[in-house]
Amino acid sequence: MSEAAVALAPWIAAQRTSLLAQRGHAWLLQGPSGLGQYALGLELVRAWLCNTPTEQGACGHCGSCHAIDVRTHADLCVLMPEVQMMALGWPLSEKAQADIDDKKRKPSREIRVEAMRDAVEFSQRTSARGKGKAVLVYPAEQMNHVTANALLKTLEEPPGDVRFVLASEAAHQLLPTIRSRCLGHTMVWPAEADSLAWLQAQGLAGDAAASFLRAAGGRPEDALALAQSGRSPQAWSALPQAVARGDVTALGDWAPAQVIDALQKLCHDLLAASVGAAPRYFAPVDLPKTPPLGALTRWSRALSKAARTADHPFNGGLMLEALVAQARNTLHSRH
Repeated sequence: MSEAAVALAPWIAAQRTSLLAQRGHAWLLQGPSGLGQYALGLELVRAWLCNTPTEQGACGHCGSCHAIDVRTHADLCVLMPEVQMMALGWPLSEKAQADIDDKKRKPSREIRVEAMRDAVEFSQRTSARGKGKAVLVYPAEQMNHVTANALLKTLEEPPGDVRFVLASEAAHQLLPTIRSRCLGHTMVWPAEADSLAWLQAQGLAGDAAASFLRAAGGRPEDALALAQSGRSPQAWSALPQAVARGDVTALGDWAPAQVIDALQKLCHDLLAASVGAAPRYFAPVDLPKTPPLGALTRWSRALSKAARTADHPFNGGLMLEALVAQARNTLHSRH
């Protein structure tokens, strides 16, 4: 779902007002996924480029706002992995689109250095609309070192009328020199009641909103994405026992990265239970009997290792079977 179809969360609107009251040519929005870094970053650039902005942000009606809505603003450069740009409706460069259309390569999962060089050249041009220029980078941690270094000099010596917003879900992965040249803003974690109210405003029933919010660890945008993925609250609740039985079908239509994420959440909750803490992602009644701490620790390390290659599995089906077998063996370990 595009950002235009989702009502702006009140905690994002409050952060937008706060940041617009401050000066700076580059912001780094940081925090875990699901807290609205992209939404806040887009709100900032909309306000910077708006013809009639207010203290609360862009007007939403002028030519500049419309140009951003239809992805044609001449003074806005958006840098994302190509897979995310395509999913969110942002146009690729002519060459990149031609290469993908001709099947010369697949859309990138990181921010390509060629796109960054285009952005640097963009930042040096004269503003087309006379309101300055803006560059939005998301998720900024998807820049490799070559790409980040291409941005660094422009951040150090920015042209007079260009502003940057880098939005990241793993800011610790950014080069220290990138972080030091930006004003940092840590995303606000909304209260549970506010998150539930927002999710229900997006059309989720109360019980489903609570279930998905728990499954997402309290992160409202991740909870909405889970709800929109076709998953059901009942399937999530049944997942731990299904995995304990070795039931591969419970995860059969999930991507490898999603499977590993779900198993890591289950492992986290069982580790928490083993030391007397409350689970975070599943209801206590849904969890199987807690295995020995040593077995859970080994499983956690194995899942972390698997996560590093989740986007490039040699064989997705075999990987799923291996992950579920590993989970079942761990859950049936005995003291």
